[in-house]
Amino acid sequence: MRLYYSATSPYVRKVMVVLHETDQLKDVQLIPASGTPLKGAEQLLPKNPLGKVPALERPDGPTLYDSRVICRFLNARAGGNLYPTAHEWETLTLEATGDGILDAALLMTYETRLRPEDKRFDDWVEGQWAKIERSLAALSSRWMSHLNGPLDIGQIAVACALDYVDFRHGARGWSSRHPELAAWRDDFVQRPSMQHTGPVE
Repeated sequence: MRLYYSATSPYVRKVMVVLHETDQLKDVQLIPASGTPLKGAEQLLPKNPLGKVPALERPDGPTLYDSRVICRFLNARAGGNLYPTAHEWETLTLEATGDGILDAALLMTYETRLRPEDKRFDDWVEGQWAKIERSLAALSSRWMSHLNGPLDIGQIAVACALDYVDFRHGARGWSSRHPELAAWRDDFVQRPSMQHTGPVE
């Protein structure tokens, strides 16, 4: 299999963590690719019309894209237990929360990196940050028992999201307002799968 990836993509990181946790890294060739909302990754367009990473090219089927699809495929391929049936809907909701944090954080990043300064919309940025803050509050108040339970895709998604928020928007200091969640993140990122997949500029 061939995984099209970018070292700074938090969605790629989710996939890489799953590859490590399910012992499938040896089965995948990593192909660098990158794009932006203004211009998709050219080499990806025949495989993923969205032009986005991650995308997983398989020898026996169409290329898979979207990190949630790829992670679920890899878990099934390995016979893993990252999607426990006993807590299926909770796990998927937690994954969606992590991915939603990433969506908002990326939109904030693109606003300052891609949009000309005189066209930037501060209220837009703050609206995205408000989504993140509400999500962090929900994680802290409702999800800590799940986060402290057996490893699943929800935990991986949230950990990748929190690390990305620190990577790009650390100056906003979310961890001081959510100390229990921050302590969980600090512990989770010690996993070898997280240590080997951190974002690189």
